[in-house]
Amino acid sequence: MKKINVESKSTNKKMRIIMFGHKRIPSRSGGIETVLTELCPKLVLNGFEITVLNRAGEKIKHGDYQPVRHNFKGVKVKNVPSIRLKGLSAVISSFFAAFIAAFGPYDLVHIHAEGPSVMIWLPHLMRKKCIVTVHGLDWKRDKWHHGFGAHYIHFGEKMLSKYADAIIVLNKDTQKYFKKTYSRNTFYIPNGVKKSDQIEPSIITKKFGLFGDDYFLTVSRLTPEKGILPLIESFRGVDTNKKLVIVGDGSDTDEYVKKIIKLSQSDSRIIFTGFVGGRLLSELYSNAFVYIIPSFVEGMPMSLLEALSFGNAVAASNIPEITEVVGRDHALLFSPKDQNQMKNVINRFLHDTRLRRAMKQSSKNYVADKYSWNIVAHETSKVYLQVLFKGE
Repeated sequence: MKKINVESKSTNKKMRIIMFGHKRIPSRSGGIETVLTELCPKLVLNGFEITVLNRAGEKIKHGDYQPVRHNFKGVKVKNVPSIRLKGLSAVISSFFAAFIAAFGPYDLVHIHAEGPSVMIWLPHLMRKKCIVTVHGLDWKRDKWHHGFGAHYIHFGEKMLSKYADAIIVLNKDTQKYFKKTYSRNTFYIPNGVKKSDQIEPSIITKKFGLFGDDYFLTVSRLTPEKGILPLIESFRGVDTNKKLVIVGDGSDTDEYVKKIIKLSQSDSRIIFTGFVGGRLLSELYSNAFVYIIPSFVEGMPMSLLEALSFGNAVAASNIPEITEVVGRDHALLFSPKDQNQMKNVINRFLHDTRLRRAMKQSSKNYVADKYSWNIVAHETSKVYLQVLFKGE
């Protein structure tokens, strides 16, 4: 891959990039956090000076990365004030982050997600170059369908469409949406994934009584658009001794989490692990019988890329954001609205050993060849330079 010259043409200094819109890095607490934890250090290796603005006071989940004070693999880390109130944490932290970005010594502001993009007007007003990565159309998510949150997300989308010097999207469906709705061209840069080595079961045996190939696995936030409720209802109708392991926790969705846990109480095969990371998560990916992703809405699901990188066979909903990743040969698909289809796909994997083995053998090389963090960093760097040096 050809090396990119990222120094300022006028000063020969490293170009200074500041990012906000995430909760904190390093972290695996969400898709954006996982992406930036992998991407930012590679942008540093590409020659940029990267500063990230973490939300102060974020609760650290057991098994997640521990906080860093000032530096993460060459990435400068700063905290911005926030308020731990439902719906306001992101708004408050984004305002302070935008203020720092606007008045700080930065060449380019990189905002992540539509909600935080409401504040793009401030760095734009101070004549900062601004890029936004749209990790998904957030207004599609159940918790943003109504009220202030829905209006706020839509306003952020309009603001970024008006003021961003460049927009990065993770899937082609979103790319088409911005072209049709706002006549905006966008840069399509899908996420990457690390190569993963399979790990023999150890912790999962002690903690959950799992031995390998004896459970279906899904990893996601426990929110309605992720399709966990219909997955549970479908699985309860499947005649198998295998378990269903559900990894993740809620995101301001306490009532929904209580609902799905209550639904599962009568079926001892269903296991909720909560949020997990590190070796425990790697063991769960490594030893799953089949990975299931039943989402109604996605951006570009990191958990799907990770499952494929561990060599999993996949059952997946047939939404465009997922079919774009798995192609024609790397998953069995179902409509997330059709529980019978989901149940039929689960049963097919239970009875077609040859199909499952073929998928497992092909999936690992497929993602390793197609989705690389080095490529993501390279393409992102090219967008930075195109914006920074436009007209020079």
